[in-house]
Order: sequence, then C-alpha cells, then structure tokens
Amino acid sequence: MGRSAMSNEQPQPRAVFGEILVDYLAQLGEAWEGIDFAVLGVELDGETAVIPFFGQPHRVSLSEGFADPQGDKPSHAASVVLAKYLLQNAGGPGAGQEWVAYKQFPDAAPFVEGYANTVERLISREFAGHGDKLATQCASWGGRDFDAGVSYDLVLRLPALPRVPLLLLYNDEEEPFPAQCSVLFQQDASRYLDMECMAILGMVLAHRLVAGLKGSAEQNLLG
Repeated sequence: MGRSAMSNEQPQPRAVFGEILVDYLAQLGEAWEGIDFAVLGVELDGETAVIPFFGQPHRVSLSEGFADPQGDKPSHAASVVLAKYLLQNAGGPGAGQEWVAYKQFPDAAPFVEGYANTVERLISREFAGHGDKLATQCASWGGRDFDAGVSYDLVLRLPALPRVPLLLLYNDEEEPFPAQCSVLFQQDASRYLDMECMAILGMVLAHRLVAGLKGSAEQNLLG
C-alpha cells in the first residue's frame, strides 16, 4: 500500500506521517464520488464520512481530515485504516463469513510474525491472570460475547469497522498452560483492507486494550 504506518524505514519523523495522510486525503478526493458509503456501513454528514470504529464514530472530511469522537486527530494508524477502508470501496459482505486466523490469508506472510508479537502475544502476556480485566477492556471498545461454537474462557466479537469485525479468543493461564489469545478475522476481511492494514487494525486493538489496563491515556501512532 506504499507509505504507511508499517513502513520498513523506522523511525520516521511525524512530518512524514503527516504527508502520508495528506496523500490519502488526495486519493480520497479523487475517489469520493464513486464510494458506496451506505453499503460500507458509513453515514454521510454533509461532505463528511462518519465511520464507526470500534463502536465510536470517527469522521473523515476532505477539507478537515480525520477526527475522533472528541474532535481530536486519531492516531496515525487509525487514520490509515479509515482511509483504506473507504478507498477499497469493497461493497457489501462477501461470501466468506467464516472466522480465520490472520496467518491463513494468502498474502499475510510478510506480517504474520509481527501480528503475532504485537497483537496476540502482547494481549496474552499483559492480561495473563486477568481475563476479567480483558473482558472489561474489550467491552469498552464494543466487545460482546459471541457464540462461535468454540470453547474458550472469552469469545468476544469487536466491531472494528462496519464490515470488518474481529473475534477475540482467550484462555487464561492455568498451570501448566500459559495464557493464550487469538484475534481472528472473517474470511472476507481482505476485500475491505489489505494485509498491512488488517495487521494495523489488530495492533490498534491490542494497544488500546493494554493502555486501558495500565490506565494510560497516552496518544501515540497506534492508539
């Protein structure tokens, strides 16, 4: 997807990230009239797209850029995901609604280890012994119990984007087994986001859950 939140050139100055978002807004300006907002589950408020993101309305405006529910700028990662969701303009739900692991997507290979480390292993490590707190943090981002036909301590569906929910599976630590977490996507998720943005989406979730656990309101490139 070109320059983005997961570029190999690390670290990047914030000015570069600003340029990336300006570029996305330019792309959106060219594509805007052809985007089927309603089918994507996105409302239009005048010339502003209102996108539910983890249960909270975020705004994308060609003139004003990106805004969270408080009117502040979202993290760079969140802004990239919102832009890409609109640019993909993938339409309504596809045929594949089964839940699958990130690594099962054909083009995921370059990001699989990073996804495991910064999403699933991070959640497992930080919430080990605190499954109740994980459930509480997930609820604050729209997470609800979900019957997926599997047996875990927690099975929670999170409304990351209107057409891209996440499914969090968690078993807490119990001797001799460590805590284990998986964050799954529906099979058609790759219609709405590329592999990099899908990984970023999981990273945003993990960051928010851990920040909530630690009582941190710090805003960074992922939050």
